[in-house]
Amino acid sequence: MNDWLADFGMFLAQLLSLVVIVGLIVAMVARVRGETTNRTRLRIDELNDARDFRRRRLTLAASEPGTRKRLLKGFRREDKAREKRERKSEKARQPLAWVIDFHGDIRASSAGRLGEEVSALIDAAEPGDEVIVRLESAGGLVHAYGLAAAELDRLREAGLTTTVCVDKVAASGGYLMACGADQLRAAPLAVVGSIGVVAQVPNVHRLLKRHDIDVEVLTAGRYKRTLTVFGENSEEGREKFVEDLENVHELFKRHVSERRPALDLEAVATGESWYGREALERGLVDALGTSEAYLVERMKEVRVLHLRLEPRRRLSERLGAAVSLGVERALEKGLEVLEQSPLRRR
Repeated sequence: MNDWLADFGMFLAQLLSLVVIVGLIVAMVARVRGETTNRTRLRIDELNDARDFRRRRLTLAASEPGTRKRLLKGFRREDKAREKRERKSEKARQPLAWVIDFHGDIRASSAGRLGEEVSALIDAAEPGDEVIVRLESAGGLVHAYGLAAAELDRLREAGLTTTVCVDKVAASGGYLMACGADQLRAAPLAVVGSIGVVAQVPNVHRLLKRHDIDVEVLTAGRYKRTLTVFGENSEEGREKFVEDLENVHELFKRHVSERRPALDLEAVATGESWYGREALERGLVDALGTSEAYLVERMKEVRVLHLRLEPRRRLSERLGAAVSLGVERALEKGLEVLEQSPLRRR
């Protein structure tokens, strides 16, 4: 019993010492560096190498033990042949395929990062390169997705061939972005389209009126406020609100028409969505297939590089994560000690 109490007391002392030491380090570093910036880092992965590595691992795993040495020699010969090809082509840079991702929410909050990635590609890419955008979004705010679509348009304006791949959904604002690609591909059951505009405004005026609550809505300008949540809405306000929606819809249709002129716009700009195969029949997309299938196809011809900007975690966050992990492991060890204690056995 005494030995167990001594062990447990030593464990608590070590845990407390660890927390205090790490806390002091974090405080000192935070004071010196300020930690006021939220920098990002550029990460680039060559997808050809990753795929080849997985292929080799699986080949070795599926082979008989006696054949692995021969397979490894074959892999080394492949590496030497590739290095030889690369040395021959050093003077003339071969075309590349660049991959970026956009996963949209209702506010298109990734539009800023997308713009930075597009700027990086415009600076680094050369004629003949292709930009592949893996896009997933069900749409959202008009101005937010207008910005995201404008960022993708910059690739075309810079003379870069763009391919948008949709595996799950590119609807409404998502399609606003996707339709500007030179080639638009969708999985067979991906949801595409929804060329329309929707808005809804709850109104609690009658509820407030029953409780003798007045709400004053004061404006300067005839249409400064059309529909409100608390005030009494007028027929004129409703008509103006619908007129504004129709105007946005016309802008949406014009954007799509300029980028896909062969599309029968009146037939598809109804606000409806279609699955990939149906969207292909209506001209909303150019080909069927998943993004992974297309990347594998391109890897046979060119190097495929995945580019993404990631927020660089601040030192305090990294240390905090390390402390959390250390405390978690220490608590687990403490629970093990308790499980083995004489008190627990009784």
